[in-house]
Formats: sequence, C-alpha cells, structure tokens
Amino acid sequence: MSQTAYLPSKSHYQILDGLRGVASVLVIIFHVFETFTGGNRFIQIINHGYLAVDFFFVLSGFVVAYAYDDRWGKLTQWDFYKRRLVRLQPMVIMGSIIGAALFYFQASNVAFPNIAGTPVWEMLLLMVIGCTLIPVPISMDIRGWQEMHPLNGPAWSLFFEYIANILYAVIIRRFSKLLLSIFVSLAGLMLILYLVLGPQGDLIGGWSLNGPGLFVGFTRLLYPFFGGVLLCRMGKLIHIKNAFWWCSLLTVAVMSVPRIGDEHHLWMNGIYDAFCVILVFPLIVSIGAGGQIDNPRALKVCKFFGDISYPLYITHYPLIYVFTAWVANNKIPLGPQGLLVGLALCVVSILIAYACLKLYDEPVREWLKKKVLMKKA
Repeated sequence: MSQTAYLPSKSHYQILDGLRGVASVLVIIFHVFETFTGGNRFIQIINHGYLAVDFFFVLSGFVVAYAYDDRWGKLTQWDFYKRRLVRLQPMVIMGSIIGAALFYFQASNVAFPNIAGTPVWEMLLLMVIGCTLIPVPISMDIRGWQEMHPLNGPAWSLFFEYIANILYAVIIRRFSKLLLSIFVSLAGLMLILYLVLGPQGDLIGGWSLNGPGLFVGFTRLLYPFFGGVLLCRMGKLIHIKNAFWWCSLLTVAVMSVPRIGDEHHLWMNGIYDAFCVILVFPLIVSIGAGGQIDNPRALKVCKFFGDISYPLYITHYPLIYVFTAWVANNKIPLGPQGLLVGLALCVVSILIAYACLKLYDEPVREWLKKKVLMKKA
C-alpha cells in the first residue's frame, strides 16, 4: 500500500499546540464578556481577545510551512488539499450541526430579530451549506448579524484559512525566501495602513460577505499566515526555560490590554494591534517553537489544550448565541449571576469540545486517513 498521500505526520511543536489552546480559551472568555458590553469595543473586557484569530493565523502559517515545505514532490496539490480537509473539515461539519441544533434556543427580539421568522427548511439549508464552509451572502442572513456562516460565526476564519492554504499550495510555496519576505512586508504595510488610517482602529471584522468584510478578512489573513510561513523558513527560534508558561503569560497579557485611545484617536489602538500582530505574535511563536517541555505536568497541560483547541474554537459560539439571547431577553447585567452562568458556559464548552474530539473528530479523521489518504499501490 502506497502512502504517497498519507505521509506520516511530523512531530508536533507541543508548546505551540498548547498556546493554541490558551488562545481558544481566551476567545471564549472574550465572547462571554462581549455579551455584556453590547459590542462596544471601547469598554470590552479582555479587550483585545479578537486578536486570538490573528494569532491563530501566525501559528497556522508556521505549522503548515513546517509540515509541508520539504514535502512537495512527495505529494501533489490535491494530496495537500485532502490532508487539510481531513484535518479541518470534520469539525466544520460538527460546528454547523451544533449551530443548527441550538438555533431556535437563541430567539431574541433584541439580539437576534430574524430567528423567530426563520422557517426550519431555511435553517436546515444553511446548516448544509455551513457543512461545506461555503460563505453565504448577507441576503441569506437568518440571525441579523450579517455573518457569512450564520449558524456558527467563527467559521469565517476557517474560510479564510482555507484560502490561505490554497494560496500557499498554488503559488506561495514556490516563493524564494526573498520573494516571500517582500510579499509579507507588503502585507504588513497593508495591515498598518488599515489600522492607522482605517475607520475602526482595530482588526475586528471579517465575517461578512461584502466588500468591507472581505477586505478586513484578507488584511487579517495575509500578513500573519504568511508571516508564520516566513518565520518557519527563517528558522530563527528563541530558546528559553519555561517557554510555555512565559508564552502563555505574554499571550494573555497582550490580549487583556484595555482599549487604547478613544473614538477620536482610533490610530492609537491601531498601532497597538499592528505591534501585536507584526512583532509580538511572531516572537511568541519563535519562543514557543524553540522551547522544550521537561515537566510531565506541563506536557499534559499542553497536550490537553492543544487537542481541544480547534474543537473548542469551532463549537463554542452556538452556546454564546444562547447566552447572548438570555442576557438580552432578561436584561442581565455584568454581575455575579451573569458571570456564574458565563463560567458554566466556559466549562460546558470545554466538555463539549473534548467529547467532540474523542467521540467524533479523532475517529472520523482516522477513518478518513485510511479511506482517503492511503492509496492502494
């Protein structure tokens, strides 16, 4: 049996896996607090939690380059796409199914005005479309938030990650280090100009299938993902003791910084976002990739959070929709009751992610590896 398409996986950067899990937990906490602020970006707690997506892109670019840069010739573009689909698509499908199962529990005239009038057939149609990760136009919105994946909002970032994988496979993998450096520099310049001169002073957005949404999405994607590819090719890793804990602390710290500047000085926060994405996140990845884990307990923590990171990110948001509707319908303030329920949501999200991982994602991926990746000679 030939294993041309299969190609056994390389060893993982365990610290990077763990950091992806840390960032995923921060995303949930960010979304819980966001519910109480009504989307006001100036008073949001864990204010820069949205940058976790940009951090994910840096990690993904680094890991894709590490896993595949030296394998072209041993596998075709189609082999590459199949491997990425086997890794990512099963949980995309599960996220869409969970979003559909919880959709009518999210009814709220205040938060989601479109749910009550949405027929079941339309919701099921969007569930099927969501399973393919094909984005839908604003005209097909059934929630009221103009999301390209209205049953599971965070799937927008997977849509852009798929685009990045295609760009990498078709052309950018062929770039020399110099050409890639020029490309990444131009993408970084676009990022800076958008953040400093743009209408928001932050990187919030990317989930709407319209001109502004796509522009933000590509701006968020190009520098961090291909900056991660370049970082891997450069091989400039930083070696320090207790790298996982230092990287985790730095990740939490930069995403927890309050909003910088007010509505009259948007550029100030824009500079901070650019600083994080262009310099801090590659630094964290460089330290994480260069670190070692000697403590068995730390290794277990890294493995656990690394294993659940993707299932957690792609399945938690339907619960956030339910939580948002509950807060809006009952006018729950930011206080003990709301925080207690929010904490319970975080715990339940982790449990669901772990159950999806063990009962669905890992078995399905193993089955797909045998059926799709391993070719008969």
